[in-house]
Order: sequence, then C-alpha cells, then structure tokens
Amino acid sequence: MEKDRGEVLATERYGSAESWKYFGKDGVMERRRDGSGGESRGNSIVGVFKSVFLPQGYPESVSNDYLQYQFWDTVQAFSSSLSGTLATQASLKGVGVGNQEATVAAATVTWLLRDGTGMLGRILFAWRKGTKLDSEAKKWRLFADVLNDIAMFMEILAPYFPACFTLIVCTAGIFKSIVGVAGGATRAALTVHQARRDNMADISAKDGSQETLVNLAGLLISLVLIPLVTDNPVLTLSLFFLFTVLHLFANYKAVRSVVMETFNEARLSIVLQQYLRERRILNPPEANQREPVFLEFKKTVPIKLGVRLQEVVQSPEELNLALKKNNLPYLLGVRNGCVCVCLGPEASVHDEIRAMCQAVWLSSMLSPPTTREPPTLQQQSEHLKGHWEMVHESHNLMDTIFNPFLKAVEAAGWDIKRTLLDWDEWRVEWKSKRN
Repeated sequence: MEKDRGEVLATERYGSAESWKYFGKDGVMERRRDGSGGESRGNSIVGVFKSVFLPQGYPESVSNDYLQYQFWDTVQAFSSSLSGTLATQASLKGVGVGNQEATVAAATVTWLLRDGTGMLGRILFAWRKGTKLDSEAKKWRLFADVLNDIAMFMEILAPYFPACFTLIVCTAGIFKSIVGVAGGATRAALTVHQARRDNMADISAKDGSQETLVNLAGLLISLVLIPLVTDNPVLTLSLFFLFTVLHLFANYKAVRSVVMETFNEARLSIVLQQYLRERRILNPPEANQREPVFLEFKKTVPIKLGVRLQEVVQSPEELNLALKKNNLPYLLGVRNGCVCVCLGPEASVHDEIRAMCQAVWLSSMLSPPTTREPPTLQQQSEHLKGHWEMVHESHNLMDTIFNPFLKAVEAAGWDIKRTLLDWDEWRVEWKSKRN
C-alpha cells in the first residue's frame, strides 16, 4: 500500500499520541497519519480534552504516578467543594444573612476578625513549619486536608452557638489559613516531583484548569443541594459527613499514590533498615508504600541536621571524641536525647546521605529517654562515654557498608544527586584532632 503512495521521505511523532509519514511521488509530498498512532491531540474530542487539561507531552513529560494522583486529587477537590458550600451557607447564616435584626456593622466586624486572625495564623505557621513542607510533603498535604475538614465542621456548627460564634469562626479562619499555606506549599513540592521536563508552570496551570472544572461541577450540584439543606440541620450534617469521608479517603489514596525517588528521613530510614536486615534495597515504589503519611508527634530519638557545633560537642575532649575514626566533613553526637549532626561547608550530597544514615542507625539503637531522677555526675560521664562509643561504632559500620549501599540504591532507581533531608543552615569548620 505504501508503495502505491510512493517513497517514505520522513516520519514524525507528537509525543506518544500520534505519528505521521511523508510520502514522495511524482514530485509531490503527501502527509498521512500512521495507522499505529493513537488519537490525535487536536482533532478529536479526547484530543482536545487532553490538550486543555493535561500538560504538553503527557505522559512522557510527567512522573509515572501523575494520572493516579490527579484522579484522587480530583475526587477530593470535588467533595471538598461540596463541603465548602455547606460551610459557607452556615457562615453566612451565622453573621446574620436573612436575619432582619442583624446589622451590617456586626457582620463586617466578624468577617474582619476572622480574616485578621487567619492572616496571623498564616505567617506564624509558615515561620514555624515552612522548612518541613518540602521534606515531608505527603504528611503535611494530608494534614492540611484533615484540618480543612475540621475548620468547615466548626463553621457549620458555629450558628448553633451564637454566644461563641465569633471565637469559633476565628479559630476556623486560623485553621483555614494554615491549610492554605500547607496545601499550597506541598502542592508546589509535588509539582516539582511530577515535572520531568522543567515544565512546572505548565503542570501547575493544567492543575488549575482541572480544579476549576471540578469546582464548576461542584457549583452546579450545590445549586441543587442548597434548597434541600436550608433550615435542615440533620440533612446538612449528614451530607457533610458523607462528603468528608469521601474527601479524606481520596486524599489518603492521593498521597499514597505518590512515588518520590529522592530521600527524606523516613524513606532513607526505611531503605537503610531493610538493607541492614536483609542486604536488600527497596526500590522507590516499595519504600513509598511503607512511608508513613500521618504526622507523628512522638519520636523515640529525634534527629537534628545542620546544627551548631555546641549542640554536638561542648569541650575540647568531646571534639577529639567526635573526630575519632572520622575524617569526613561532618560530626555526630548525642545530646539531650537527640542525635545531632554538624556539617562542614565542603560536604557533598553523598556526605549528607552518609551522615543521615549514621544518624538513623544511632537513633534506632539508642533507647528512648525515660522519666527518672537526675543522674549523678559520674553517671552522666559514663552515659556520655557510651554514646561516643556508639558514634565510633557507626563510623565503622558506614566504612563497611556505605559505598555498596550507595551503589545499590542508585541501581534501584533512587535519585542520589539531591535529597529532601531537612538540613539547617549552620556550617562549621573545625581543627584536626590533636595527638
């Protein structure tokens, strides 16, 4: 058949969506679609839909988990939109909409107080937790959505407690401001993960288009719901709980579907401990499935990265102990129930991963602090020496296993050129150990 059309002069493809061939015959060049190609991106309904709502070059231009994440993200956005309609109706009712005795001034003051406290909450949260939003994006993404549901529930209940209405809506406003910071920041972190062609802006724009479409669908359904729930608190709460359950389930599935190839503390700890037990490296999908997605408020032995020197050593003797068996650009120590890592200015990404591996091993080996009477000076000295012996043991362990471990994790598909470890900005230069 192609011989009848003439000689194939060239072929072209539009990503994986379609392919074309150019035929030359009798001095004329003809362009025809290859029969093995898929749907045209621009010449069919499906093609137009993809062009409007999916990033250019999809699926090659995004991560493998993009479609699954976006599906569950769409479901949660839809249910959140419906819940938000119920909460907004309750807030308007609470400030006096429909009540002839309510004044415009009172409603305005309540609204301004809510917005003002929300602004303060946004600033304080970004100050306290901003650095955690990159390294623990999944946890804070899920946390934001849970907090959003709590805030909307408070708004729905607020009209039934008129004496505390302003306090309730202000508290809900603070929660929603935290949701705005945590949700927006973690969405940006996930977009960095999804963008495979430096196309963050395109992915963000198409995500906005998807969310707008979902909100439009939610608006149309809300027009049907509002007349049904007005002056019907039982139906309002029933629908809210239904949408909330769907919202939380979809959010859980969304963050669980994300497969990040860079190490944070949780993923590195999971991979390292599996390697120490079985000498087997978990690939990114396996480790991400084991990674906890709920915030843990109790840690056995916390790890602090990039601390000041005095948080690791407090005397020349301790500095010598920290440098024993250690010629690397970082120092480790145990202080006040924490594993602390002091980083030198010349440390590479591989040095950071190695330091974190040692800190994870030390954290797992140290027993949790218990409540007891203050130890004597002799007990403190013996306890301190025991900690330094464990630090030296961790150096010996890393000398044995780290290079094979690093090669194995790279072969398993992990990105070791960068990390999401939560390093602080302190960098220290120290003198060599004295003889």
